[in-house]
Amino acid sequence: MEEPLIERMRQYGETIFAEMTRLAVETESVNLGQGFPDTDGPRSLLEGASRNIMAGVNQYPPGPGRPELRDAVSRYRARHYGLEFDPEAEVYVTVGATAGIAASMLALVEAGDEVIVFEPMYDSYAATISLAGGVRRPVTLRREPESGRFTFDPAELRAAVTPRTRLIMVNSPHNPTGTVFTPAELEEIAAVCREHDLIAVTDEVYEFLTFDDRRHVPLATLPGMRERTLSISSVGKTFAVTAWKTGWVTGPEPLVRAVRTVNQFLTFSANGALQLAIADALDHEGEWIERQRLALQGKRNRLAEGLTRAGFEVNVCEGTYFLMTDIRPLGYADGVDVARALPRQAGVAAVPAKVFYDRQDEGRHLLRFAFCKKDEVLDEAVRRLASWHGWVN
Repeated sequence: MEEPLIERMRQYGETIFAEMTRLAVETESVNLGQGFPDTDGPRSLLEGASRNIMAGVNQYPPGPGRPELRDAVSRYRARHYGLEFDPEAEVYVTVGATAGIAASMLALVEAGDEVIVFEPMYDSYAATISLAGGVRRPVTLRREPESGRFTFDPAELRAAVTPRTRLIMVNSPHNPTGTVFTPAELEEIAAVCREHDLIAVTDEVYEFLTFDDRRHVPLATLPGMRERTLSISSVGKTFAVTAWKTGWVTGPEPLVRAVRTVNQFLTFSANGALQLAIADALDHEGEWIERQRLALQGKRNRLAEGLTRAGFEVNVCEGTYFLMTDIRPLGYADGVDVARALPRQAGVAAVPAKVFYDRQDEGRHLLRFAFCKKDEVLDEAVRRLASWHGWVN
């Protein structure tokens, strides 16, 4: 394993996330660091879970997941994307998307195998690749001056491939940049996979949280990709129940079987009562999902406008819960220093984007703010940040 990298993650990842939470609590700050909503999901979902628990659904469900949820996942993938998956062999339920990602890496990556990742990256990717004995090959997403969105250079993606490359990890909609990969960008990734016989593992947990008429396109829908793609999603972001930790993996039977083989010795199974409630919601709560998407789009606009007034440069967000901001217009260069100062000086907590990079200088000047909060919470955060900026200047 890459011990220096694991140690660096501990230093710049776990410690900083824990520190931001602790500082937010100690200083009674508005916490825009953590990506969880402060409102609940649809009432029918919550009542369904309670009803199932009280009805006695409290023992181990089948290891692959309740058949009701596997069927519902299969139906929604077909309904939304035209992807047909056998719920018996090609859909597998996990304890959140994070467990699906971990099991996928441990199942598919051998010691010395290389995994291409787009940075900045969700922190579990680095950890699970290292735990599998793999080597990360980062391809950096950079801000386009014209559009303000983050994207990659196709030449850099191709240059990252070596004879040791095993798979490409793809996250779209992307945390933390908010990018939703376009069909053209996805085709660049798919072409590399096809040409070099690579597996793709996709993290699609924000699949329904896209804005301004953009649409999430699963990589598995592209020619030649269904047979080489493991797609991972979950209930937490879709239905605003992040603590439920119920996700699923879909893909061709051999790849799903590999994940299942590993995961039975990790978490084995997820909560059966919740699975039944989620199955019902996937089938019947489409209107709630759309209302939630539109509400989050409004919250994105609200926070983006407020942060701009407070002096931040706000980058384009096409999906997810997060806004990436540049602190250099405020006269600062290091996001870690600013993130540590904000709770005490401004009463607001954010996350330094530097912790999402291997090449940490790339994201040194960026802060990530979560906008999945009540409007009054966002307004209070903006008020505090504007007062802080006026005071520090």
